[in-house]
Amino acid sequence: MSRKNIQLTEKLEDYIFRNSVREPESFQRLREETGKLAQANMQISPEEGQFLGILTTISGAKRIIEIGTFTGYSSLCFASSLPPDGQILCCDISEEWTAIARKYWKENGLESKIRLKIGSALETLQVLLDSKVSPDWAPGFGCGPGCVDLVFLDADKENYPNYYPLILKLLKSGGLLIADNVLWDGSVADLGHQETSTIGIRKFNELVRNDPNVDISMIPIADGVSLVRKR
Repeated sequence: MSRKNIQLTEKLEDYIFRNSVREPESFQRLREETGKLAQANMQISPEEGQFLGILTTISGAKRIIEIGTFTGYSSLCFASSLPPDGQILCCDISEEWTAIARKYWKENGLESKIRLKIGSALETLQVLLDSKVSPDWAPGFGCGPGCVDLVFLDADKENYPNYYPLILKLLKSGGLLIADNVLWDGSVADLGHQETSTIGIRKFNELVRNDPNVDISMIPIADGVSLVRKR
């Protein structure tokens, strides 16, 4: 069985960037501003961001939940690809990081499409699932099982297995879960790595792999992205 994948050199990565990425100037400025932070490695690449935008357009998503917003690069990619009546609910724990995100949301005229909830994303998802009407922090977003078209998971890795059942309930049939960092710099394949984050991602990958209710493709883009479709 052939499982050949091309090895990406720095030269080839530069070629891919130059020949495929169409990054707006404001997105580039956000990326550069974030690059000055100590946690800059948490930011997704422009290649991945463009991929997220294309998936949004292809899927026709109108309601998106983002779990883990950081400084807002991925949310810009999602929101700019949503139709006029689309909304994205961004979940994060940091006022400091999302203050940067807010600045760029406003600059790009996307504020009306974006709702931000600061706090535990697990609690936020549970409230959204249990609510009979849209919460006041997400007016008009919708609530209850099957209310969401697409979920992007890029938060605390040890909780990936705990997010999964909630996400699956919130997703409509045919909805997409896009999970980031599923290869975790290769540590998931090395049992010598027993960090809580690595264990969490391994367990998540196994949960998805063994779930008969979804279709899955694990894609070696950036740090690994799993594209999961709810049946």
